[in-house]
Amino acid sequence: MQVSVETTQGLERKLTISVPAESVDVEVKNRLRHISKTQRINGFRPGKVPATVIQKRYGQSVRQEVAGELMQRNFVDAIVAEKMNPAGRPSFIAKSNEDGKALEFEATFEVYPDVALTGLESINVERPDVEVTDADLDEMFITLQNQHKTWKENKRKTKAGDKLVLDFTGRVDGEVFEGGEAKDFELELGAGRMIPGFEKEITGMKAGDEKTIKVTFPDDYHAENLKGKEAEFDIVLHKTEGPVLPAIDEDFAKLFGVQDGGVAALRTEVSTNMTRELTQAVKAKVKEQVIEGLLAANDVEIPKALIAQEIDVLRKQAMQRFAGQMDPNNMPELPADMFEEQAKRRVKVGLLLGEVIKVNELKVDENKVNELIASAASAYEDPKEVIEYYATNKELNQQMQNVALEEQAVELLLASAKVNNKKASFKDIMNPEGK
Repeated sequence: MQVSVETTQGLERKLTISVPAESVDVEVKNRLRHISKTQRINGFRPGKVPATVIQKRYGQSVRQEVAGELMQRNFVDAIVAEKMNPAGRPSFIAKSNEDGKALEFEATFEVYPDVALTGLESINVERPDVEVTDADLDEMFITLQNQHKTWKENKRKTKAGDKLVLDFTGRVDGEVFEGGEAKDFELELGAGRMIPGFEKEITGMKAGDEKTIKVTFPDDYHAENLKGKEAEFDIVLHKTEGPVLPAIDEDFAKLFGVQDGGVAALRTEVSTNMTRELTQAVKAKVKEQVIEGLLAANDVEIPKALIAQEIDVLRKQAMQRFAGQMDPNNMPELPADMFEEQAKRRVKVGLLLGEVIKVNELKVDENKVNELIASAASAYEDPKEVIEYYATNKELNQQMQNVALEEQAVELLLASAKVNNKKASFKDIMNPEGK
């Protein structure tokens, strides 16, 4: 086997490989001999078909089959000998494939880039210094109460939090617009479902009131014909209901599966859940900053093949998410450019973290794997069952090992980064920008 290597452009390489004629011809003859013993051809007894007949009928297809296998096999031998690391599958072109001549072919492919990590000490991280306080816990209980609230009809003026039943008719330039009318429409004041100003204008009305209000559609409204337009709405308010929150007592605790220990036990459980979620959120924020710093300090050329593979992964994930909302037979093919930037970033991060793992010879810490599994399991009713499931599911366990190794790489980078602790609140971390 003779091999020549050519760098075509960027990470693309072209191998020109020549396989001696005798190696190809011997393999072709052996297969044709096997065919002659097994194939039935009219006019000849089994095993007595002349070689010339077998050659004429099967020679070309057998040679193509042998050439394909030899190209694969010799390509692997060549990249091992040349110490090359392909990224993605090669494309083969046979330049010469004739009886009595050497098989010569070209294999074109991309290689993984050489990554030299730099600027790790320049990574800046602002680590939130935060814990769950009693005030945070009290606020969470209000949220839980609201999740189980009931409604009671009233005759007072409406205020934020009330649920209304109303009719409305909207007009722009004196004409009722499409979607501008509704009967017995239910609206919770403060939910922000309507265009700006609508809820404010009907706050303070009472059941039986009628009112005409004026509002302006925002400039970024989804309907082109209504963007920035002034509108009038005739309002007829039929019914108003105020929220009734359940008492925080033993019955309330049982709503969340706490059968023993009442409110105190529920507070402990909720606090534990909040702390777990907060810990994960802080870890994610720190990791995000480490990754951003790593990307900013290191520019890496990305193989197109890896980008294409990652786009395919992201597209399949998106299709799975949409599958429950759309007819799978009529789902459109999502365009590649929809995922390209995300795919590029993920590939680049993978290459850089992979280099951190390789350079530092990191191995999976089984204790960390067990901690991650235990943390994930703690969110379920029966953590032991979840832990046992991970233990018996090789694919899930491998995924958790990958997560653990990535976390180990991030922790190593964090050790050399500039880290500043900053006081933060539960809201700052869990509900940034009030979202």
